[in-house]
Amino acid sequence: MPVSGGNKVRRNMRQTIRQISNDLTPTVVKEILIIGEGYAAALTPIDTSNLINSGFRTVTNTATGAVGVVGYTSDYALFVHDASGKLAGQPRASVGSFGTGDGRTAFASDKGNFWDPNAEPGFLKKGFERDGRPEIEAHIKRRYKR
Repeated sequence: MPVSGGNKVRRNMRQTIRQISNDLTPTVVKEILIIGEGYAAALTPIDTSNLINSGFRTVTNTATGAVGVVGYTSDYALFVHDASGKLAGQPRASVGSFGTGDGRTAFASDKGNFWDPNAEPGFLKKGFERDGRPEIEAHIKRRYKR
């Protein structure tokens, strides 16, 4: 028994795939970056706000799909992100310098405490993978639901 409507199904399928790959996916990736970035900002240590204000996000379309990147342009962003956190809450005046994870020596200003009460090392990764994950997953399901 022949099935009717096969051409219509194929046409609609191609149209849906085109819409998802051309329009929807880059938008969803950007929205995901905004969600994760918000969670990461809550965990980012703030001293002069230089680090948090140096944040950026980009979405690039590649042959295999859309790629999103969130980061910070401050020179010290990687060191802060990868810090061990062992000095969290300690006054800076008590530590003039300290060793980094890669064997280098870092010097601290003498004002305030190391890290904020809510800040955590690995803030960017934790913002996306730990704290923001449920909201990101729900957002993806909501946006691709038809």
